[in-house]
Amino acid sequence: MDFRAILMGIAFAIMWSSAFTSARIIVADASPLLALSARYLVSGLLGVGIALALGQSWRLTPAQWRATIIFGILQNAVYLGFNFVAMQTVQASMASIIASTMPLLVAFASWVIFREKLRPLAIAGLIAGLIGVTLIMAARISGGVDLTGVFYCLIGLLALTAATLMVRGATSGGNFLMVVGLQMFAGFVVLAIATAILETPRINPTLSLALAFAYTCLVPGLLATFVWFWLVNRVGATRAATFHFINPFFGVAIAALLLSEPLGSRDILGVTIIALGILAVQLSRQKKRT
Repeated sequence: MDFRAILMGIAFAIMWSSAFTSARIIVADASPLLALSARYLVSGLLGVGIALALGQSWRLTPAQWRATIIFGILQNAVYLGFNFVAMQTVQASMASIIASTMPLLVAFASWVIFREKLRPLAIAGLIAGLIGVTLIMAARISGGVDLTGVFYCLIGLLALTAATLMVRGATSGGNFLMVVGLQMFAGFVVLAIATAILETPRINPTLSLALAFAYTCLVPGLLATFVWFWLVNRVGATRAATFHFINPFFGVAIAALLLSEPLGSRDILGVTIIALGILAVQLSRQKKRT
C-alpha cells in the first residue's frame, strides 16, 4: 500500500467518523428523515453535476448499477435513516462505536453464509470485538442509554453489513463520482417517501444546523464516499477495510471534542479492544489473500 493510499485511508476514517457528530447536531434542530433526505438531494445534485463536468458517463456497468441501487437503499436510506432517528436519543460516540463494528460483522457473516474459512487470528479478532462491545454496552446501559435508539443503530448496522456483502467486487469500472451521486439520489427517493409517511417535518433554523448540514452534505456525504470508492479501486476492498480499525477512536474522540460527550475508562478500553479485533480480522484476510 503506497503512502498516498494510506493518507486517503486515514482521511476517510476521519470523515466517516465525524458524520455521527454532525448528525447529532442536525437532529437537535431538524426532524431526522427530512434532514437526511435533503442532504442526499443536495449531495446527489453536486455529485452528478461534478461528474458530468468531468466527462463521466451515465452508462454504468451492470455491477455498478447493482452497487448504486443496493447502496442507495441499504446504506444511504436504511443504515443512515435509522442512525439519524436513533441519534435523537443516543450519543454520537455510541452510534459510531456500533457502526464501526461492521467489518467484524462482515467477517462473521462471510464465515456463516459464504463458508469463508477463518484463520485463528480472525477468530481471535471476532472474540475481541465481542468483548469490547460488551464492555461498552454494559457501561452505557448502566448509565441509562436509550435501548430503542441502540436497537435502531443495530438495524442500521445490519443494513450496512448486507450492503457490503452484496456488492463485493462491484466497485470497478470507473465513473466513481457518477456512481456516488446516483447513490445519493437513490437514498433521497426512499427517504423522501419515508418522510412523507412517517414524519412530521420540523426545522429550527440555527447557525449550528446550517454548518452541520453543509458539512454533512459535502464531507461525509460526498467526499468520504468518493474517497472510499477510490481507495477500494486502488488497493482492493480487503486492504481498504483495514482503515476501519481506527474508526472507533476517531468517532469517540470527535464526539468528546465537539459535543463534550463523557468518555469513561471502560469506553476507552472497549474501543481499544474493538479496534484491535477489527485490525486482527483484516490482517488475517490480507494474509489469506497473499
